[in-house]
Amino acid sequence: MSVSMRDLDSAFQGAGQKAGIEIWRIENFRPVPVPKSSYGKFFTGDSYVILKTTALKSGALRHDIHYWLGKNTTQDEAGAAAVKTVELDAALGGRAVQYREVQGHETEKFLSYFKPCIIPQEGGVASGFKHVEEEEHKTRLFVCRGKHVVHVKEVPFARSSLNHDDIFVLDTKAKIFQFNGSNSSIQERAKALEVVQYIKDTYHDGKCEVAAIEDGKLMADAETGEFWGFFGGFAPLPRKTTSEEDKTVGSHPTKLLSVEKGQAVPVEADSLTRELMDTNKCYILDCGLEVFVWMGRSTALDERKSASGAAEELIRASDRVKSHIIRVIEGFETVMFRSKFESWPLATNVAVSEDGRGKVAALLQRQGVNVRGLLKAAPVKEEPQPYIDCTGNLQVWRVNGQEKVLLPAADQSKFYSGDCYIFQYSYPGEDKEEYLIGTWFGKQSVEEERVSAVSLASKMVESMKFLAAQACIHEGSEPIQFFSIFQSFIVFKGGHSDGYKNYIAEKEIPDGTYTEDGVALFRVQGSGPENMQAIQVEAVASSLNSSYCYILHSGSTVFTWAGNLTSPDDQELIERQLDLIKPNLQCKPQKEGSESELFWELLGGKSEYPSQKISREPEGDPHLFSCTFSKGNLKVMEIYNFTQDDLMTEDIFILDCHSDIFVWVGQQVDTKTKLQALTIGEKFLEHDFLLESMSHETSIYIVMEGSEPPFFTRFFSWDSAKFTMHGNSFQRKLTIVKNGGTPVMDKPKRRAPVSYGGRSSVPDKSQRSRSMSFSPDRVRVRGRSPAFNALAATFENPNARNLSTPPPMVRKLYPKSVTPDSGKLASKSAAIAALTASFEQPPSARETIIPRSVKVSPPAPKSTPEPNLKENSVSSRLESLTIQEDVQEGEAEDEEGLPVYPYERLKVTSTDPVSEIDVTKRETYLSSEEFKEKFGMTKDAFYRLPKWKQNKLKMALQLF
Repeated sequence: MSVSMRDLDSAFQGAGQKAGIEIWRIENFRPVPVPKSSYGKFFTGDSYVILKTTALKSGALRHDIHYWLGKNTTQDEAGAAAVKTVELDAALGGRAVQYREVQGHETEKFLSYFKPCIIPQEGGVASGFKHVEEEEHKTRLFVCRGKHVVHVKEVPFARSSLNHDDIFVLDTKAKIFQFNGSNSSIQERAKALEVVQYIKDTYHDGKCEVAAIEDGKLMADAETGEFWGFFGGFAPLPRKTTSEEDKTVGSHPTKLLSVEKGQAVPVEADSLTRELMDTNKCYILDCGLEVFVWMGRSTALDERKSASGAAEELIRASDRVKSHIIRVIEGFETVMFRSKFESWPLATNVAVSEDGRGKVAALLQRQGVNVRGLLKAAPVKEEPQPYIDCTGNLQVWRVNGQEKVLLPAADQSKFYSGDCYIFQYSYPGEDKEEYLIGTWFGKQSVEEERVSAVSLASKMVESMKFLAAQACIHEGSEPIQFFSIFQSFIVFKGGHSDGYKNYIAEKEIPDGTYTEDGVALFRVQGSGPENMQAIQVEAVASSLNSSYCYILHSGSTVFTWAGNLTSPDDQELIERQLDLIKPNLQCKPQKEGSESELFWELLGGKSEYPSQKISREPEGDPHLFSCTFSKGNLKVMEIYNFTQDDLMTEDIFILDCHSDIFVWVGQQVDTKTKLQALTIGEKFLEHDFLLESMSHETSIYIVMEGSEPPFFTRFFSWDSAKFTMHGNSFQRKLTIVKNGGTPVMDKPKRRAPVSYGGRSSVPDKSQRSRSMSFSPDRVRVRGRSPAFNALAATFENPNARNLSTPPPMVRKLYPKSVTPDSGKLASKSAAIAALTASFEQPPSARETIIPRSVKVSPPAPKSTPEPNLKENSVSSRLESLTIQEDVQEGEAEDEEGLPVYPYERLKVTSTDPVSEIDVTKRETYLSSEEFKEKFGMTKDAFYRLPKWKQNKLKMALQLF
């Protein structure tokens, strides 16, 4: 599309450069900017152009343009608004979606910009009306409709306006009444209360009474009698009669029309396909309620204006006041538009270039306008974050038939592709212990055991009264949270379950289960010690990839192979994974291009292999949907510009971020539907409502209201202290509106974050690892010194404390402000000894295979924990001790709550080493003064350094 300076209205120069809303009012057929203080205020006699700019994760800016037509605006003004919308799109590069909004029939997307509602005022500027300045408060009656956004319309103040199906708001001088029709839903009532609050704040300065009137309630209630008094007394309401405006557009055959010289001409075709439309033309797709105008990329600005006019004429001629006109550009079609066609290619052949936008930007730049927002920004490159505390307790079971078998701690991160697993992870939340229960399906696992795994995991969640989040994860599509919990994760070929063994026996397939003596090739991947994986692949040369490192072994022969595109960080991961796969053997490093003959011989000879990294589904811009699930049928409705308050306690919602989906279940959803949450998620993937070709193996999380994990709440501006929709959402909001504040809530105090060595418990790269199978900060040492072997033996002892976790003394247990009483130190020793003895009792078979992150941590919960776990935890027993039991006699303690030892006793070569310390964090036991003397910096400065630099400094001081 060619663009010239005369095509661009000066009012649009610089528009759409940053996320937000911009509004223009049509005055004398020209757009005039509306002050931000007046956003959301519309006059019935005017027409407006509204631009919504959204910043996408890709770095690009998406534009949605709406033109709003008041009920009293003139046809000329409406036409000017339609034309100016096309011009604004041209100024933005010709790719925005454009919507026609008629007063009283606005789209939900438009109304979502102005929550809770818009209430147009009488008057107008360009139309010749004068704005009505109200001196005396006028009693008005409004009807409210909608569960997620509220359509508000003023109706005649008369009894005949009321009905049993809708919600009405009566705004009087002294009090606002909300009348709830007997057939209205609790969600609609809760949303209408937001309108009541808006009216209270806007027209009463927040100072008036509010009353809720239930349809059918007798006159004995004082407020009910007061309400009916405005209508001359109580009388039964008639059954609702359908008004002209209530009539919906009936079934309308979808028709495609081509715009020829301003006229809409039907396109004859047996079925709707993308191939029917020419990039050099404009088309109208008439679907009844929605009328789409499709504009080819090669069409001129005048042709687009002409096509818009033809669509307006089509609606006027058929008297369809509720129909929406939506204009889309080739290559940027909406999901709703594409869904109308029987077939739509995933990628069109049209070359969508930046030329149009670039030309517009050049024109504006010559006028001195900043045009950064008109050009696509570079994608934001950021390492995925787990958004979960990784210091918790982990239990893993392998599914065998209808049962689950608990795995030893040493094997809990070693999975087999032919098996299914269940894991339970507990971690410290903001004010209580949080739980995540998940299932992992290997690629070669059998369907029967997948079903069994889901059933067993669901029973675990149900036994916990639905307080745990649930995850369904497939091999090859694991989310970052999964890898961060397991930290070092290995997937072997084959399986050990009866289901897998029976399957290969029936199919007469050779058992390819991994053995230590056979030939095996592992691809090593990940971003660091807290997120690394070794995946067994076919032991052939074509399995190699220049972007990865590999481990190849055959019996006692071990090779490592580093692709030419790998980094030193990638190569360090090989050393760490070798400690887990082949810990006692010397390896032979191989560099791509200089491999030995034996290396290729083990792989069956040379062959071609790829060099591109294996792409994972990127996280997309989140979309929220409300769900209705009945008789196996799933219906969804997208909620635009969603917030935390859109999650309503009686409903189920799906948050889709493409790489994962979250099924959020409200507390008041019935138990039967709660148990169908996973089915709802699977149905959502199956239908692919956003037409984004989602894999059926996309990870599904089930999130219960009140137990939302941080990797879910990050998509919202989440207020964890807020009593969000707890209990009856309508009653909660009614209390707020009536009292003008948040209701008193029975909620435990927020727990202070645990501090280890002065650092928060929020997981980051400097945090201690929870895994006991290896130390993430330990450099692999070839040759195996006696000191290393002694350390390895400690790690391999299942009865030993997990040395890769923080020492038991943490600031959380004892406030620093309390001073020990030296007179009671003797009784302290006995108390500590008694408590320690309870820790060091011979563990049961179950306990010896469950990792313990900290000696004083509560043991990993059973499948059916009590609601209040803290009362039974070991840490609560510690909290019951006096502060005098904190420090051992003759032992110093620094300001961070950790015991202090001299440098000479902490270094690796010490002749008098300290026994009970975390050997991977020796430096944390130095006093602040000695730490600064040895490292030349404070502890805080040290822990802000990259991990590799920390390790280098520690090695130089013999603390590593």
